[in-house]
Amino acid sequence: MRKRSSVRWAVDPLAVCAGLGLVGLWEAAVRLFAVPPYILPAPSRIAETLALRWRVIGAEALVTLGEILCGFAAGALLGLAVAVAMARWRLLERALGPVLVVSQALPVFAIAPLLVVWFGFGLASKVVMATLIIFFPVAANALDGLRRTDPNLIELARLYGATPRQTLLLIRTPAAMPAVATGLRIAAAAAPIGAVVGEWVGSSAGLGLLILHANARSQTDMVFAALVVLAALSITLWALVDRIARGLVRWAPDSFDQPGSRATA
Repeated sequence: MRKRSSVRWAVDPLAVCAGLGLVGLWEAAVRLFAVPPYILPAPSRIAETLALRWRVIGAEALVTLGEILCGFAAGALLGLAVAVAMARWRLLERALGPVLVVSQALPVFAIAPLLVVWFGFGLASKVVMATLIIFFPVAANALDGLRRTDPNLIELARLYGATPRQTLLLIRTPAAMPAVATGLRIAAAAAPIGAVVGEWVGSSAGLGLLILHANARSQTDMVFAALVVLAALSITLWALVDRIARGLVRWAPDSFDQPGSRATA
């Protein structure tokens, strides 16, 4: 019988040591070569900026966090709904399939200015941007999972008189959960992109706007400080979604086990 290790990569001692080692090398290189702070600040200077400007950075981070969460929720729900509808009706899949591809073929920066024009400089345009980025991985993975349901199970359900709707809800949807969970994890990693890109194009608040203004003033330490906070938000969201995703596939505990994280009881 196998059981999952309770230690995740995020708290793996080896990962922590590697991260601390890289930060130490960064600090040493900046001091050794006397790199100007406006080109590359030392980690100690970034930490000092975080400590001194935490109120400003924290306020902007809350704005960006709200945009990320709203965009993730909207994109995930829309992606799941479209995937289920396409799996249920073949005609709809044929009609919307190319739309899914086109939605990813267009560069994000190309449509960001239009979204700002249509939805304004406030929260709406950032949420729509994040939704567009999150929608595709969730919809594509969910649809793939629904397609790959064991045909023997579907045939068995038909023999027992199950309707197409019952087959979708009781057979295909549970079977697609591992793929759905994977799509959600990918979406969680991509969620901050939409919010930050939207803030770069047009916004009155947020970490993206803070980074833009700090970069224009050559305040590289502030840029890195904002990036550190953004990375922390992203990792936290990813970890939360990962935990939820594992709950969705509790009946298949090995779905997310990483190599080396398995133990034999």
